[in-house]
Amino acid sequence: MKIKHPALINAVGITGSFLVKRLVSTNKFHFRYADPSVNPEVARRTGQRFIYAFFHEVMLFPAYYWAWPEMQILISDHRDGELITQVVKRLGFGVVRGSTTRGGARALREMTHRVDRGHLCVTPDGPKGPRRHVSPGLAYLASRTGLPIVGAGMAFQKPWRAKSWDKFAVPRPFRAAACVVPEAVHVPPDADRDALEAARLEVERRMNVATDEAEAWVEQLG
Repeated sequence: MKIKHPALINAVGITGSFLVKRLVSTNKFHFRYADPSVNPEVARRTGQRFIYAFFHEVMLFPAYYWAWPEMQILISDHRDGELITQVVKRLGFGVVRGSTTRGGARALREMTHRVDRGHLCVTPDGPKGPRRHVSPGLAYLASRTGLPIVGAGMAFQKPWRAKSWDKFAVPRPFRAAACVVPEAVHVPPDADRDALEAARLEVERRMNVATDEAEAWVEQLG
């Protein structure tokens, strides 16, 4: 059933943000950076800005750990987008509505206008997949804004999985969570179609390698 009433949407936002905080706060987080300067906690002190990308299935990881106002996240206009928006706003994110497909041009324009506010955040395989696939819009956004792409691989230890296209991960309480972050990918401002595709493929490759590494690492953690 689709929720449309503003009061119910608001209630979902309040309840959802509370549950995310309570559940994910019990996890023990581990990080591995190929370049420490891309760590959002370092970048917010040094004034550097990036486009952070993470796959849709592990959204609860950054939604808890990196929920700061300077993190401007792109949330799709799909039917559940307003519910997700209400949750992540209450967690602390800035929100831009749209995606790299539906409402893509408008969303990309708005994201370029948010550059001065801080970092941009994208789930490049959302809202409908394919799973762990990076859409072309991410490379285009990097080219237009001049911001390097930091594609993180994240994993929860033995999470519950939804029966959805992305196998959405819900962390089990008091388990480990791991994040592996490769070096940033820089996209030239004058990138043509071939250069944008090469950048897209490189980001996708790095994100998948990092995700595999995070999943292997998290299972070794107690």
